[in-house]
Amino acid sequence: MEGQEGAQQPHLVLAHKLFLLSHPDVDDIEKVRLRDEVVDAVKIHDMALLYESLAASSVLGIDAAVLDSMRKRIEDELKKLDDKIADAEENLGESEVREAHLAKSLFFIRIGDKEKALEQLKITEGKTVAVGQKMDLVFHTLQLGFFYMDFNLISKSIDKAKKLFEEGGDWERKNRLKVYEGLYCMSTRNFKKAANLFLDSISTFTTYELFSYDTFVFYTVLTSIISLDRVSLKQKVVDAPEILTVIGKIPHLSEFLNSLYGCQYKSFFSAFSGITEQIKLDRYLQPHFRYYMREVRTVVYSQFLESYKSVTMEAMATAFGVSVDFIDLELSRFIAAGKLHCKIDKVAGVLETNRPDAKNALYQATIKQGDFLLNRIQKLSRVIDL
Repeated sequence: MEGQEGAQQPHLVLAHKLFLLSHPDVDDIEKVRLRDEVVDAVKIHDMALLYESLAASSVLGIDAAVLDSMRKRIEDELKKLDDKIADAEENLGESEVREAHLAKSLFFIRIGDKEKALEQLKITEGKTVAVGQKMDLVFHTLQLGFFYMDFNLISKSIDKAKKLFEEGGDWERKNRLKVYEGLYCMSTRNFKKAANLFLDSISTFTTYELFSYDTFVFYTVLTSIISLDRVSLKQKVVDAPEILTVIGKIPHLSEFLNSLYGCQYKSFFSAFSGITEQIKLDRYLQPHFRYYMREVRTVVYSQFLESYKSVTMEAMATAFGVSVDFIDLELSRFIAAGKLHCKIDKVAGVLETNRPDAKNALYQATIKQGDFLLNRIQKLSRVIDL
């Protein structure tokens, strides 16, 4: 799964197409095109195991002759690789032995044999001395993890990479790891950590094997909006030159960000509907679609209410370009869930904010924790007395 600068890994491109192929919102004509592209990719890379799996789940029709020819090519290529390893072990040095084992690892990755790929990567690691080369093997494992969305494998690989960096390692690989970890955090709904990792990498991004820079900016803006306060959002995102250079290329994103920061709520809702369509069709964000929708609306409603002690429902509905009934229903849900600090006076048609006092909240929390601690000490003293 080697990826050159500017080019996404073919396997990750394939993974996205497979995701779209099973997506209910993708129309049938588009699925026909995607199916042809998936079949072509599977044939080119001799992905026999994936071909069988897709046929078993009725995504593709199986052609026995094609499958047999794949297996034959895999068998022939494995014999060549094993001969190369044997020759290197008998006649060449340690470096050549490692390269021969690495070639076999990359072959298993290419054909989509996850278990054998991981096993061979482990063998290759045993032949590797340099920290940088060990890190490259971890990146191969991470790419494999993202193809299969194996979060357990990804988490272990990130921890392993961090331990390797304690032994040394260059800044370029450290910055690449931040993007991998950021993608993992975003995929597991840790948007705050993902935003911080993405923002740290925005001026040093080289992780083109995962996604393009435009996609990286898309993820950075989306995670930052629900994670940063207004001041940080302005400094790190709205005015960031790296984001400004590409944000205009991404549909709805500039309007989504700037209308939120500029309190243009009607424009924000218009852009938001366009952004939600993109989130639905993203394999990393789609599982968190409903959660992200709620969090964004919490941010925007909180920002609007921050300016008022009380405001009429009609004024808020007008600001957002929606009906009073819609705002009433929306806010009722968020207030009940404890997301918004306000109350609705239905008779007067007014919203009254009751923002909590930070110092008072801290005092109450301290008292509560103090009581809990005293109770624990009393229970412990009784045990000691016995």
